Amino acid sequence: MLLLLLVCTLPMLSAPLHTREGKGEGLRLTLDDCIAMARQQSVDAAVALGELKSAYWQWRSYKADLLPEVSFSATLPSYNKRYTSYQQADGGVSYVRNDYLGMDGSLYISQKIWPTGGTLSVETSLDFLHQSGKGGGNQFMSMPVALTLSQPIFGVNHQKWNRRIEPLRYREAQARFLSDTEGVAMKAISLFFNLILAGEQVGIARQNLQKAEELYKVAQAKREMGTISENDVLQLKLDVLNAHSALTNSESNRQARQFALQSFLDVEAEIEPIVPALPQKGSGEEALHLNYDDVLRHALENNAFATTMRRRQLEADYNVASAKANRRSISLYAQLGYTGMAESMGGAYRDLLSKEVVQVGFSVPILDWGKRKGQRKMAESNREIVQGQLRQQAQEFRQDIFILTEQFNNQAEQLRIACEADTIAQKRYNTNIETFKIGSISMLDISDATKAKDEARQNRIAQLHYYWYYYYQLRSITLWDFEKGCDISVDIEKLIK
Repeated sequence: MLLLLLVCTLPMLSAPLHTREGKGEGLRLTLDDCIAMARQQSVDAAVALGELKSAYWQWRSYKADLLPEVSFSATLPSYNKRYTSYQQADGGVSYVRNDYLGMDGSLYISQKIWPTGGTLSVETSLDFLHQSGKGGGNQFMSMPVALTLSQPIFGVNHQKWNRRIEPLRYREAQARFLSDTEGVAMKAISLFFNLILAGEQVGIARQNLQKAEELYKVAQAKREMGTISENDVLQLKLDVLNAHSALTNSESNRQARQFALQSFLDVEAEIEPIVPALPQKGSGEEALHLNYDDVLRHALENNAFATTMRRRQLEADYNVASAKANRRSISLYAQLGYTGMAESMGGAYRDLLSKEVVQVGFSVPILDWGKRKGQRKMAESNREIVQGQLRQQAQEFRQDIFILTEQFNNQAEQLRIACEADTIAQKRYNTNIETFKIGSISMLDISDATKAKDEARQNRIAQLHYYWYYYYQLRSITLWDFEKGCDISVDIEKLIK
């Protein structure tokens, strides 16, 4: 069967291709070349790459958020000269003058603790104060080291949930990018075959015009001999005019399809499409036939849909956990360190004193009129809705893959039938033309043969188009190269840079 399909495509490979005058040599493109250019140069590919870059840097930001963060803060300097109120021991109030210069600096190292959701930090700081006026002087206060723990208790662990959701989000973005690039290929295929079909229509229109003019001359000669009616001659004259009109329209349509493909590929040269052959399985001559179970397995492993389902389920669970944790809030704050004070910098680091702070705070609503309960119930209801939607979408996903796989497997037979029908229709047309020249045949038969011939030729191109479109649609869903037998993948790091 594959040999027959290849034989059917040979006339298309040898069909004349038309170029515009004044544009120089045309750019001969195979389907693979067209797809490769579309992935590199088209606007759609640039948009897909931009979305991938955005997801990549979001992922990098998340990964960086898990690492220790080092920060430095300082005030250099802070000068203050003003009068402030001061309440004395006897209750009287007076105003005192403050005139001082201060400087301070702190170095922090903090690390998030994802198993507990807390934050652990180490800090060192030094403060300097110079007071002017009577009794003024220099004062230094140091904190050589302080260890601080901030830990929520009984609350939702946002960091732990993010560790489960964010990797799925990035994996989803990668799979979506690969699917989008295959979608670019599908659009390129449609524009590529549209141009091929438009070229075929021009060829058909020229052939029909040539034959119509020949038949009109034959009819004029037959009319002089009295073997044909005037009505038939006028009908053939009308066919010549209609053929002229069809040729003009088809040429205009081909120019429009040419411009559409040129714009999509971002090229200036005239494109001459080369009709492709069918994809094969391995290096043999066996036509590619896909198994539904294999296609479904690859789709569930690679497609962004499967990752999206897991992410949406986790996000729904996360919203429920957050709503439940919102019923109360308890947090622990603990700090352990050392501090020192002196009139010199060196003295501030001697005779250190311990610094200990332990603080437990909580917030429990006493009466909220069911607000938090309503939030929890709403989150649980939304989770049930999401679960129902995911089940429905999973069923539709499997059904779509089954239908598409069957369409692809049946398309080879549809293409074989279209090729055979085209061959028969062409032979019938040629037979009717020769019969009219040497004998008598009705104009209705010639018109019907011409219409059948034109439709069969266009249907052959359309069926080949469908075959390649289904093939790349399956690649887009499964992210699997059926010819090479491997996953479709790219080097994300290299692509981003």
